[in-house]
Amino acid sequence: MSSPNPASKSEDGLKKNLTNRHIQLIALGGAIGTGLFYGSSESISLAGPSVIFAYLIGGIIIFLVVRALGEMSVEDPKAGAFSYYASEYWSQRAGFVSGWNYWFNYILVSMVELSVVGQFMNYWFPQIPQWVSAVAFLILITMANLLGVKMFGEFEFWFAIIKVVAVISMIVAGVVVVAMAIPGANGAVASFSNLVNNGGLFPNGLMTHAGNGQWTGFLMGFVVVMFSFGGVELIGVTAGETADPKHTIPKATNDIIWRILVFYIGALTVIMAVVPWAQIGQPDANGTVISPFVQIFDSIGVKFAASILNFVCLTAVVSVYNSGLYSNSRMLYSLAEQGNAPRALSRLSKNGVPYVGVLASAAITAVAVVIVFLWPQFAFNYLMAIAMIAAIINWIMIMITQLKFRAKRRAAGVTTKLDFPLPLHTVTPWIAIAFLLAVVVLMWFSPSYRPAVIIGPIWLAILLGAYQIVQVRKGKKSAKK
Repeated sequence: MSSPNPASKSEDGLKKNLTNRHIQLIALGGAIGTGLFYGSSESISLAGPSVIFAYLIGGIIIFLVVRALGEMSVEDPKAGAFSYYASEYWSQRAGFVSGWNYWFNYILVSMVELSVVGQFMNYWFPQIPQWVSAVAFLILITMANLLGVKMFGEFEFWFAIIKVVAVISMIVAGVVVVAMAIPGANGAVASFSNLVNNGGLFPNGLMTHAGNGQWTGFLMGFVVVMFSFGGVELIGVTAGETADPKHTIPKATNDIIWRILVFYIGALTVIMAVVPWAQIGQPDANGTVISPFVQIFDSIGVKFAASILNFVCLTAVVSVYNSGLYSNSRMLYSLAEQGNAPRALSRLSKNGVPYVGVLASAAITAVAVVIVFLWPQFAFNYLMAIAMIAAIINWIMIMITQLKFRAKRRAAGVTTKLDFPLPLHTVTPWIAIAFLLAVVVLMWFSPSYRPAVIIGPIWLAILLGAYQIVQVRKGKKSAKK
């Protein structure tokens, strides 16, 4: 079932060159990022070993979000995914807000990733200015995206392979360290008993006031955990350029849940078995803060472990920018086709790339990176707060759009079964929405995330105001004709 919509006019211009292996690894790469290698230490310090359950519960919620998106993507594969669906099944206003919110979110995320790429390069080449590394990778990834969707898929495939091999190697090495009871850098003997020997599974309780406005505990772990899953929804964006979406999208979506189990829960379980959770992020006897990832490899004699971690994190941040540029150009393409962005952004090159969208997104990202280098405190305190709340807005809008999608089918009297239905579709969208709203409430209790809660309503008001301005201008143009 589909009603006429401008977004469907130019879909044949996009090349369906993403294969099953591309989609599988794009989905996997979206679930693994620097949040696992570095960000997980923050969630562990908040929740202790109970963070494992936080990742499990959060993973199930994200699975439901992606399943809701998958239901629509398999039925009606389009570039722009949730923005197109919001416009088609909800309203033009919802499509505008969804698309521009997602685009700006990924601009800010890409900004942060590119701004730190120089730090990883300086590990090996300290003489190279960080801005030079940022510019070099921006140009490289932009050129790769202009070559075609297949090149993007190949880049993401190999980036994901590197991350997967790194995590699996860490898990295997950690199990070896535990089996051999090798002492870590802080003198603690590796053992799975470390998961319960330091205050039990819930050492900080459900939610505990730690002083100075800080809160810790199992519930506070969700605030960090949920942002680790940002980017998983990229599967839906690829649907419009996937060779066989009815087969590939369901498989990639269903595989997300076990990936979360293996790569997050498995890795964190091993990390906290090797390094007692209270020591993670703390300096060793020499006063050096060692990543638990590095410590695991150091324990079995791999002395260049820090170099391995640096390389993996470098590929992870470049992968995020690669994905961000791809998804942003397709989002601009979809917005332009809906009439919610300048028409020029829907222009396609001979190889089916929305090149104006690629170049525009790259240029805005470059400006954002300059802002980071000039005003880092402003960028990280306020711009990233928008990115944080924008991710939750995006997920909530996906769930609401799925409800609208179902309602429109019923109103049209469509009785055919969907190829990839969301499980318990009358209940699960509301569960996911309630959970995501609860995370927003929890963010208020964290000084680091509180600006996001304040900025969120302001950001939504800006988007809604921008939509009204666009409509007024459209009305004036129509009146002149």
